[in-house]
Amino acid sequence: MAECPVCGADIEFKDGVVEGELLECPECGTELEVISTDPITLQEAPQEEEDWGE
Repeated sequence: MAECPVCGADIEFKDGVVEGELLECPECGTELEVISTDPITLQEAPQEEEDWGE
């Protein structure tokens, strides 16, 4: 279990979570990235910027 860094909600995980995995907080809907698995640590996932063919 880990805490959402945005809203503080507790997030439960299935076995086999890996670093770099993206998931969505069930409470606030923020996209989160797993940055560590021991202990499980989350951060807000970086937002991809639009590429307008430049």
